[in-house]
Amino acid sequence: MRLVSARLVLLAAVLLTVGACAQVIPGKPVAGETVTKGKVDPGFIRGTDGGPIDQLAATAITDVDTFWQEAFPDTFDKPWEPIEGGIYSVDTSDASAKPPPCTEKASDVEGNAFYCPSADAIAWDRAALLPVLKDRFGDAAVVIVLAHEMGHAVQNRMGITPEAERREPRRFPTILTEAMADCFAGAFIKWVNDGKSEHLDIGTDTLDSALGALVTFRDPVGTSASDRSAHGNAFDRVSAFQDGYQQGTGFCAEMSIENRVFTQQAFTSADDRDRGGNLPFDEMLENVTPDLNLYYKTLVEQSGKTWTEPKATPTEEEPDCSGDQGPVAYCPAEKSVEIEVEADLPELHAEIGDYATGVLLASRYAMAAMAAVDVDLEGEEAAAGALCLAGAYTREVFTRQKGFGLSPGDLDEAVQVLLAYDYAARDATGSAALEPGFKRVEVFRGGVFEGTKACGLA
Repeated sequence: MRLVSARLVLLAAVLLTVGACAQVIPGKPVAGETVTKGKVDPGFIRGTDGGPIDQLAATAITDVDTFWQEAFPDTFDKPWEPIEGGIYSVDTSDASAKPPPCTEKASDVEGNAFYCPSADAIAWDRAALLPVLKDRFGDAAVVIVLAHEMGHAVQNRMGITPEAERREPRRFPTILTEAMADCFAGAFIKWVNDGKSEHLDIGTDTLDSALGALVTFRDPVGTSASDRSAHGNAFDRVSAFQDGYQQGTGFCAEMSIENRVFTQQAFTSADDRDRGGNLPFDEMLENVTPDLNLYYKTLVEQSGKTWTEPKATPTEEEPDCSGDQGPVAYCPAEKSVEIEVEADLPELHAEIGDYATGVLLASRYAMAAMAAVDVDLEGEEAAAGALCLAGAYTREVFTRQKGFGLSPGDLDEAVQVLLAYDYAARDATGSAALEPGFKRVEVFRGGVFEGTKACGLA
């Protein structure tokens, strides 16, 4: 979060996606869940060692190609043209390995996967990328990354070529073409989850972990949206993927700089940049609680009801006033918000960032607002309403030009805490929560993009 002076203006925003520039975020490895229903011989892959990683990659490439054989004619009214220049697996730990197209040496591929438009080829690092993704985020992360690269091949067949991008850079900025490829990947994963894939089976629980790979490939926090190599932040990256999952390939193909909402920002002050966009825990609480009170007070009074400010009560242990709501809880009987200030919440703040704290607090203050307008606080619908209102509050502080506002990276922190924890999406008893994380991000995004009308509150 940041404190903004009236002289500073909100910078223009942008979009994101997978690319060569990756920034690893804090996190713990997860068990690599198997998503394959049957093995595909990787013999068609050039440079393959025939091992498990290339077997997984071959399975992904095979089913993504099958998907586009069906989806491309339906979307563009012409047949799909399979990759002609080859599929390449590169052992970047081997100095004698042959380089794939678009590179001069094998080490140029290190830590990366890419589509080479001039050769119509796809390549990946078998040693330092795909195994890391598999170990950290599961098999599905490998599938998503390769589906994204095939999305760039789709763009090439749409006429979005490097020449077109150079000729019309404002129409086809990198940040847009990367988002479109993420969107195509989301459409493919929906096809898999619908049971149409011959070799892959990716459930929503597996998908939550795999989306961590999209977060990992975000731009470094504070990258300007106008940077020619910008790929986007985690919030926009996951948003593009979700849009493809929900809307399909036709929606992805129509994405443009005019109709796409982007949120990536550069830092607006040296102080904010030096802090990495994060306030210390105590300072965050000191600033965000009165801001949340004012926001929800305005919302409730606009509804013709009376707002009573919840008492913000610090606790040394996890609150237990009303079931298990996590490290921040709304207590209906006391009309208070209890905040655990000794262990879990400060640890989340330190691990993910200050807006992890902000989202959790915003959802519990939302419960207070829902109580004030006589909305039921129990059940999954109540949990979704509180999370959506936390998104609507986020929309308010994101667009604010003075006072308490979002820093670059805050929306990414929201995505990370929502994918990993259900705290912000529990009802006021802690007994009902919105699952999975993919759904939590979707509901939160509704509040961010549409405001309170997405939450059932005018």
